[in-house]
Amino acid sequence: MDTQPLYDLAPAARLMLMGVVIALGPLAWVWLRNRDAEPARRLRTLTLLTLFLTFDLVLFGAFTRLTDSGLGCPDWPGCYGNASPVGARAEITAAQTAMPTGPVTHGKAWIEMIHRYLATGVGVLILTLAVTTWLQRGRNQGGVPVSPWWPTLTLVWVCVQGAFGALTVTMKLFPAIVTLHLLGGLALLALLCVQAVRYAQAWHETTPVPLSATTRWLLIATFAAVCLQVALGGWVSTNYAVLACNEFPQCQGSWWPYMEFREGFALWRELGKTSTGEHIGFGALTAIHYVHRLAAYGVFALLGLLAWRLRHVHALRAQARWIAGLALWQFVTGLSNVVLDWPLVAAVSHTGGAAALVVVLTWALCESRFATDTVSASNLNASSLSA
Repeated sequence: MDTQPLYDLAPAARLMLMGVVIALGPLAWVWLRNRDAEPARRLRTLTLLTLFLTFDLVLFGAFTRLTDSGLGCPDWPGCYGNASPVGARAEITAAQTAMPTGPVTHGKAWIEMIHRYLATGVGVLILTLAVTTWLQRGRNQGGVPVSPWWPTLTLVWVCVQGAFGALTVTMKLFPAIVTLHLLGGLALLALLCVQAVRYAQAWHETTPVPLSATTRWLLIATFAAVCLQVALGGWVSTNYAVLACNEFPQCQGSWWPYMEFREGFALWRELGKTSTGEHIGFGALTAIHYVHRLAAYGVFALLGLLAWRLRHVHALRAQARWIAGLALWQFVTGLSNVVLDWPLVAAVSHTGGAAALVVVLTWALCESRFATDTVSASNLNASSLSA
């Protein structure tokens, strides 16, 4: 009996064509809405739209993972060597008949392939951004407010994301690979956010707001803490450790339940297995869950303090409100995951809240800088007169 290879590039061209078709809709909308605008404004609109669609892609990726659809098509980039599940009906039916609740079903195959179609469409949009920015920079001799190296870096990164997506399938949901794939998606959001903010600053002729060293370092520390917390949350989700503690604030009736940290945080291992190949113990899953919960207390404290300090900065009050609101959102959705036995809506919303926090904190970082790096207009004028 022939077996389907994990990597089958035969449907790659058709998959790319599907991505182009998907990307044509947003590209046409941007052109029609801004057909009389200058090129820089069209690039700004396309950057914002790509950021929005990438956020949607992250959410759909979470939906794919949480519905156990990551192996809905057990090869890459197609589905049993086909560009869609339509051509793989026989293979999917055979797999579903053999294991009705297994990883391969018609519904899961469609969810997995739709995720790949959307990812390819976003890749085409980012390629368009990179090429167009370079062309416009050449024509205007530096008139584009965003360096073309930013969309180029974004293009390289989306290709890396594609590689992690392939490894997610071919390595059978290896927890470390799936977690890195999630973090890579959030890094993609941050890269696009930086470019969107740069366009906004050029359009409104604004500059980053000077912050005291204390507030600026607090912002940087909070961003780093949120990224670490997202990694811990991804580790919880990819190891299916959410239900290891189904009560709050205690876990299993204790403030310090039995935990096996070495097994839980052995990074390079198969799903559901220890580094030695044995089935992972419940104590390891408890450790994964509880570390994420304990770290959340510190992250919430940092978010609250940062929101309180930024509300005193007029130009950053919008970010302060977003940070406070998203912190509350994360608490509610995280608690719902624990006490309501991990409902799908709450789980996807929790991932969305984390992604939104990364975007807002990136936004705040781009809109601010250390006060010591700025020179006041009066000092600049005085220096010019004395010279």
